[in-house]
Amino acid sequence: MAWIGVDIGGSHISAAQIGLEDHEVKILAFHEADVDTSGRAPEIISAWSSLIRLAIGNHTEVELGIAMPGPYDYVNGISLIKDQGKMKALYDLSVKQLLAESLNIKPENIFFTNDAEAFLIGESFAGASRGFTNALGLTLGTGLGSAIKIHDKVKDGKLWTAPFRDGIAEDYLGTAWFRKFTLEQFGLTIDGVKDLLAPDFDPAISNEIFSEFGYSLGEFLAQYMIRLHCQGVVLGGKIARAGIHFFTLHSSLSEQIGLST
Repeated sequence: MAWIGVDIGGSHISAAQIGLEDHEVKILAFHEADVDTSGRAPEIISAWSSLIRLAIGNHTEVELGIAMPGPYDYVNGISLIKDQGKMKALYDLSVKQLLAESLNIKPENIFFTNDAEAFLIGESFAGASRGFTNALGLTLGTGLGSAIKIHDKVKDGKLWTAPFRDGIAEDYLGTAWFRKFTLEQFGLTIDGVKDLLAPDFDPAISNEIFSEFGYSLGEFLAQYMIRLHCQGVVLGGKIARAGIHFFTLHSSLSEQIGLST
């Protein structure tokens, strides 16, 4: 039996064969790709299946563990996403059944977990938050995912809708914020964070944008770090890959927050 780990987001998918031994994880046959999830359901399922097949390779007996953003009926694999600007065409459909048919895999061999929850479980088992009693995990990308670990329990934090400033957390800590802020403050249109890191993008502007994002992130995290007595925060998601550019938090906040990626 081959174990295939799959991470699906609003604009990407990654998949790999997974090996586990004594809290050590081996990643084999890793593949990733960008996926436009604004299209029709068959197109989305086809794109996901094509990438997953690459990770499966020649194996005929497989189990898939899929990390998926919410809201979702994770037990039955049914998408409940309709207002997040992604995967709208899959709303109320059994993604488990659609993938099973596309990949010729038994539905009972496909398991879904909240993406941020899966992220923090993995990091606690063999990664950056290993050994932490209490920890907070955030996935920064198209949307904001969150998970909370208290002792040996990890659960979905559902902080994307948490009140923050003039709206909710996701208004300030996702890709949409970067687009909006860049347009409003500088009159520039970008698709996402990767545009800010392009060689021809003005570094003074990108530094100002990242600095503002870092301050917002620190302000948001501080209250939960204190409330949950967290020993650390683990950041994941595509935006976290640019972490070196926004870890310039306000000094008073940086004293309260430890970040690991």
